[in-house]
Formats: sequence, structure tokens, C-alpha cells
Amino acid sequence: MNEEPTADAAAAAARRARFGRLPERIRFEDMTQEVEAAPGGVDTAYDPEGSWKYYSCLALDLGL
Repeated sequence: MNEEPTADAAAAAARRARFGRLPERIRFEDMTQEVEAAPGGVDTAYDPEGSWKYYSCLALDLGL
């Protein structure tokens, strides 16, 4: 009862030619790139006085 349907030989050969093997592996080094950081370091990007502007809390938004 587990008979596989027979496919046309030409269609099977075309399918095997297209999907017969996996693509080449991509090395991890090829998937990443190194970018130099902006001059000035981390301390120029952080503003402790203005950090409250970016804090999101539903209770604060509703005034609770």
C-alpha cells in the first residue's frame, strides 16, 4: 500500500540536477564584517541627564 507514484524520468532528472545537492557552505568570516567605531568612545554617546527621555513604562505613560 506504500507505493510511491512513478514520475517521468526527464522530470526526475531535471529535479535532481536543480535540487540534487546542498549549496556551498558560507564561512562565518564571510558573514561578518568589522567596522571601526566612531571616534570619541562610549562616553560621548551616553547622556545620563537626558536618559529619562527614552525610558518607556506604561504606568508612567498613564500617569500612575
